[in-house]
Amino acid sequence: MARQRRSTAESRTVPVGGGPAELRPDRERPRAWTLLVGGAPQSHVDLADPAHLDFAYQRRLGHVVDLAAPPGRPLRVLHLGGGALSLARYTAHTRPRSTQQVVEIDTALTELVRAELPWDRSWRIKVRGGDAREGLAKVPDGWADLLIADVFAAARTPAHLTSAEFLADVRRALDPAGLYAANLTDGGSLAFVRGQVATVRAAFTDTAVAADPAVLRGRRFGNLILLAADRPLPVAELTRRVATDPHPGRVEHGRALADFTAGAPVVTDATADASPPPPAHVFD
Repeated sequence: MARQRRSTAESRTVPVGGGPAELRPDRERPRAWTLLVGGAPQSHVDLADPAHLDFAYQRRLGHVVDLAAPPGRPLRVLHLGGGALSLARYTAHTRPRSTQQVVEIDTALTELVRAELPWDRSWRIKVRGGDAREGLAKVPDGWADLLIADVFAAARTPAHLTSAEFLADVRRALDPAGLYAANLTDGGSLAFVRGQVATVRAAFTDTAVAADPAVLRGRRFGNLILLAADRPLPVAELTRRVATDPHPGRVEHGRALADFTAGAPVVTDATADASPPPPAHVFD
């Protein structure tokens, strides 16, 4: 089992590749910590309860893990972006014997997490340093049952992880019945996410988006979970779970999602741009 982090519940800030990384104790959960990078909340981990997902976007990705296969069945999961490994821990705890690969470019961040938020070494989690797209290219064809992209640099999704060419490699690495999930952020006109939806709809046969209704209406900057597969998605159950979360969300699918794209073009490597930066007040 993972050893317990030092008992003194104090914040600690250390430099990592993405900027200053702060571990902030959760005053309501004795062994829980929030990881902030560059002032942006990045992950929440409860060392005593790996099944606890605190952030709304993490809970929605947790639902995807739950619905990717029958309960308890081990999965092969590729995580692009590691952070504090919240979803990898959740998967290992809820689906024992799962095999997981994590690609995280910030090796200093990974070392901080290893030292301060250690995970159970019996879990089949392998963390590799490097660029997410380069790491994806090394994954064997059809290996992953689930591929989760949760990559941010300076609170923005890098442009090279938003294109049709990137998604072609995602599909190559996925089992034909596998699921792709991406954590994205946007606000206002939602031009970035509309382009992402159009691009994913062109690559996969079924697509859905889960988010806070205010974010979907462009009234607030926030996270949106984009889900896709080459098989029918478990939309009904996902909708029920998202709607009953502590911070209820909404799922868009089918015709409503097609209308949501508003004619946005497919994004290519030549036209790709990073996601918009969050407004200054978001992390104040």
